[in-house]
Amino acid sequence: MKRSFRSIFLIGFVLVFQFCKVNDPWPEPTPEPYGTPFHGVPDTEDIIMYEVNTRAFGPTHDLEAVIQQLDSIALLGVNVIWLMPIHPIGTIQSVNSPYSVKDYEAVNPELGDLFTLRRLTDSAHAKGMAVILDWVANHTAWDHEWIEAHPDWYTNDSDGNIIHPAGTNWMDVADLNYMSYDMRAEMIRSMEYWIYEANIDGFRCDYADGVPFSFWLDAWTALREIPDRKLIFLAEGKRKDHFTAGFDMCFSWDFYGITKQVFSGSPATQILPVHHAEYQSTPLGKHWLRFTTNHDESAWDATPIELFTGEKGALAASVISIFTGGVPLIYGSQEVGTAQTIPFFSQSSIDWSNNPELLSNYRQILSYYRNATIAKATTISDYSSEDVFCILKEESGKDLLIMVNVRNTEQVFTVPGELQGNNWIEGPSSHNLSVTSEMNLAPYAILLLER
Repeated sequence: MKRSFRSIFLIGFVLVFQFCKVNDPWPEPTPEPYGTPFHGVPDTEDIIMYEVNTRAFGPTHDLEAVIQQLDSIALLGVNVIWLMPIHPIGTIQSVNSPYSVKDYEAVNPELGDLFTLRRLTDSAHAKGMAVILDWVANHTAWDHEWIEAHPDWYTNDSDGNIIHPAGTNWMDVADLNYMSYDMRAEMIRSMEYWIYEANIDGFRCDYADGVPFSFWLDAWTALREIPDRKLIFLAEGKRKDHFTAGFDMCFSWDFYGITKQVFSGSPATQILPVHHAEYQSTPLGKHWLRFTTNHDESAWDATPIELFTGEKGALAASVISIFTGGVPLIYGSQEVGTAQTIPFFSQSSIDWSNNPELLSNYRQILSYYRNATIAKATTISDYSSEDVFCILKEESGKDLLIMVNVRNTEQVFTVPGELQGNNWIEGPSSHNLSVTSEMNLAPYAILLLER
């Protein structure tokens, strides 16, 4: 029976369609993004970061509780919020750690859902704050679907068994194999998912030192090709090649360590050399994240209240970490002087009404830091003594004198002649102040003087 031209055309069209469907010669279309890209992402040197341990944000311990706290966070001068991992947590060999990720493309029901996360990013953006997600690229939970579907995506021992990360005691997670390029591609696609689906602004990358340079280079190259986006990439690591790979910031563990040592009795003269050593070979525009605590330290070491002997000592240590250089980090809880350790394998509740005077001081100091251009100056002279941290920052004819008593006793500080004078203004308060040849500094006293 003869077929019409129309019938032959339709049969040909169906055959071509089926061929294309099977062979998939065209890439999937770019997903329609949620929301409008946030154009208020700050330059790296202008970031003031705030870490959120969602499980400690009572009374509900979820993303909704974080949304309710955004106004208070914004009043600190914060412009970037880092959310600890939001993903479902594995249940096999579990210690209930949020760093044991069961699904890279889902929200832990304990915290909320995708729509709650979207409301959080929308609300943060409306208040001038970017949002970055904690990303765990080195390993997954033992019940992640990749374990069954793609066992070759994991590191095996000589008997072919998947192992936990070598050199660690992290028995709750399975080590990923970065020789698998299929796994690497899927990891990058999962990161891209959150940029499109929740309008997030970047990633803080857990245990970045355990992941190969080549992956980070591929990931950040791919993500920076997404149009109309300015993204933030922070490495929890100290490898210098992270900057070359495309990270904007690395964790400043050395500066944290020396700060603790100085407040325990080491000379204050040891602080600035550590700052200079970190920046000696750091590329222009890249920075070190400076902190006096974070989720690990406040859970496993001690909170700033204990480490630095009370509220005044904790604030004094923070001033040094904020003003010496780098990008300041505030861990949610330190601004109200939480004294007890804060778990993140379980829920707890921060008392936001605790220590209102300390909270006011943090707001005043961080507001001054955010608005004073001289605070980010990189030309620094060191006048420190054994017991007083004292540096002078200079830029464009302006000076900022930072003086901090690192002891819990009164100190008499002998002031060099070039710093003496009655032309100083106390930065946060704008009060006039004279700097004399000897300054009597109360325990953990702080001076931020501008001229």
